[in-house]
Amino acid sequence: MFGKAGLSGLMKQAQQMQENMKKAQAKLAETEVDGEAGNGLVKVTMTCAHIVRKLEISEDLIKEAADDKEMLEDLILAAVNNASAKAEETSNKTMGTFTQGLPAGMGDFFR
Repeated sequence: MFGKAGLSGLMKQAQQMQENMKKAQAKLAETEVDGEAGNGLVKVTMTCAHIVRKLEISEDLIKEAADDKEMLEDLILAAVNNASAKAEETSNKTMGTFTQGLPAGMGDFFR
């Protein structure tokens, strides 16, 4: 199916693609996304590697939720989950460019 030159060229392309993917993954590990809940009362900043870098809770919410620990916990979870979904979406968009046009299942070869 492939001659030696063709196979060699294909392997070089695969290696280059893998290098580019590693660079993209490293960049994603530093790319930040923001999530929020309660109309911005709780905000989370997270990397696309799912490392939470910042958590902000509105002073108004702290005063309001002083007696409602469960509501505060729910809002924090919702903000973290919102940021996590955005991180996944950003990662999938970025990494999807590498596997576009490959036969089904071939994208896993480069991970």
